[in-house]
Formats: sequence, structure tokens, C-alpha cells
Amino acid sequence: MATRERRLAEFNGEGEPPDQPVQVLCEDHSGTYQLPFACRYVDGEWRNDESGSTVQATVVGWRLQRP
Repeated sequence: MATRERRLAEFNGEGEPPDQPVQVLCEDHSGTYQLPFACRYVDGEWRNDESGSTVQATVVGWRLQRP
């Protein structure tokens, strides 16, 4: 559980994300994981920034992209 809390703290974006690509943290029955591509929040849903496809995962946090 400590790992989950630590990862959530790293992705502590609050409120609606800015209109730019961000990194997202997702969660499923196995735990938390970062998607390997940048995402953008568009019209109430998360999308892959490059392909525009809808993210089919439960996003639990976001952060500005790190260099």
C-alpha cells in the first residue's frame, strides 16, 4: 500500500489538467502504473496525445511531463 501512496503523491495534479500533454497514473486490479505515452484531457476524457484515441484505463493522477 505504501507504494501506491508514494506513486499517487508523485502524480498529485489537482483539478482539471492544463491544455497540454501530461503524464498519467492509472490503476487496475494489479496496482498502479504510468502510461508510456503522453495524454491530454479533452472534453471530460483522457486521450493519447499522439493518436487521439481514448484511454481505456482508470486514471487516478496526472502530472506535468518531466524532461
